[in-house]
Amino acid sequence: MNNKRILFITLDQWRGDCFSALGHPIVKTPNIDRIAKLGTIFKNHFANAAPCGPSRACLYTGTYLHKNRSVANGTPLSDEFTNFAKIARAEGYDPVLFGYTDTSVDPTNLPKDDSRLFSYEGVLPGLKPVVHDPFEAGSLEWGKWLSASGVDVPSFPRDLYQPDPTFKSAKTRPDTYAPTQFAIEQSESAFLVEKIIEYISQRDNEDFFIHASFIRPHPPRRNPYGFHDFVEMEDVDPFLGATTPQQEAKVHPLTELALGVDFLTPKDEADRLQKRATYYGSIAEVDLHIGTLIDFLESQGLLEETYIILTADHGDQNGDHHLFEKLGFYDESFHIPLIVAGPGFQRDKTRKEFTEAVDVLPTICEIIEAPIPTQCDGNSLMPYLKGEQFPSWWRKSAHYEWDFRSFRRRLGGSLLDIPASYFTLTVSRGDRYKLVTFSAPAEFLPPLLFDVEQDPDQIHNLLLDGDQHRSIAGGIAMELVAWRMRTDDRRHANQLLTHDQGLIEEEVFGNP
Repeated sequence: MNNKRILFITLDQWRGDCFSALGHPIVKTPNIDRIAKLGTIFKNHFANAAPCGPSRACLYTGTYLHKNRSVANGTPLSDEFTNFAKIARAEGYDPVLFGYTDTSVDPTNLPKDDSRLFSYEGVLPGLKPVVHDPFEAGSLEWGKWLSASGVDVPSFPRDLYQPDPTFKSAKTRPDTYAPTQFAIEQSESAFLVEKIIEYISQRDNEDFFIHASFIRPHPPRRNPYGFHDFVEMEDVDPFLGATTPQQEAKVHPLTELALGVDFLTPKDEADRLQKRATYYGSIAEVDLHIGTLIDFLESQGLLEETYIILTADHGDQNGDHHLFEKLGFYDESFHIPLIVAGPGFQRDKTRKEFTEAVDVLPTICEIIEAPIPTQCDGNSLMPYLKGEQFPSWWRKSAHYEWDFRSFRRRLGGSLLDIPASYFTLTVSRGDRYKLVTFSAPAEFLPPLLFDVEQDPDQIHNLLLDGDQHRSIAGGIAMELVAWRMRTDDRRHANQLLTHDQGLIEEEVFGNP
């Protein structure tokens, strides 16, 4: 039976470097830094996929994209896979949702007119939604909350992100500078925190398992008044990548195609700078409201007793490589935060080893003392939260994948002439080298090798320098093959039927 309090927070489109606790030159996150002081930051933590649906499928099930095959927003997540909520419920918890999970239902046994087949923004099986407020639907629950407080809310509440028409001084600034039509205390983050506090308050000091899924700093790229100018565009940090889009386009055909898509690229350099500043302001606004939640837990004597897991689904280009959103083979789209705090864990620690989203579910399992399912591709971080050293077999690189078959209609170009199965890439990102491989033939999408120490902008493909770096790429490619072999589906591979004991299962370590 459960006897623990769990707060599992996800942030949407939050880059792994965007914490003041990690020394970011611009971002200010005093409240999330407070959580970090209570536990451990994993500074080299990576999402395993993008965008929202695929990344969350990996996070929630502890499986890689090439195993769960939920490759796009709207691709079903098979009921074959268990998840953190089902596991927690089986252990006696009542896991509840505030926000959304972007889970597309398995259609295998559903009639074709089932309402759940008409949206990719379903609820992860096992979670009980207290507040389910999907993005594409317009955040209707947020709209109801605003209406109850007297706000004149349009039928599509997200229209309140349109610029405040009374704000005159924005005309000389790029579009995303102007504030929203709602105040700081009326934001979606404020709404979610209020509802979480209500829920905890009504439980009369009972235990809880809360999944709080915040939509920000996901677009729309506009902030409430007071955070619209939290960071001035002139003050943002330098961008990564080539100096010009034209130079960037020469790095790879996929980059060239992405730079031709309007919603991925800035209108001009001023727009690029302002969007970056607006993103940082959005982060500060979320941090403010998370501070309200932390203050509440502290005031109730619950903060020290609560296990807090804070992470994101994926990152954001935020102007680096002249791109926005989440895509491609860019670390900025896949490097994400992970902070874990709780009773008995070390405090104020930073770990530099490579960790991945698939490690979160095994870690939750250990926190709630549940068996780690055989499907898991990750490993529990529990020993390292308590101060143990990472073992010698631990992964020496992070792995992430992007399946862009559903994205190709936006990219256009000659790639439309190759099969959908060719629209995938896999990255092995180590301390020194990063290898990008594609399922497409090299004449369409050639592989890439970057020296991330010498070339942090990742604009020089070493495989164009002749044969001297091919042995390095070959070694990493062999590591990738071994990684894929280790992560084959082993749910039955670790089982044996025996004459004397019947079904037995061998001990499973997971896969570094």
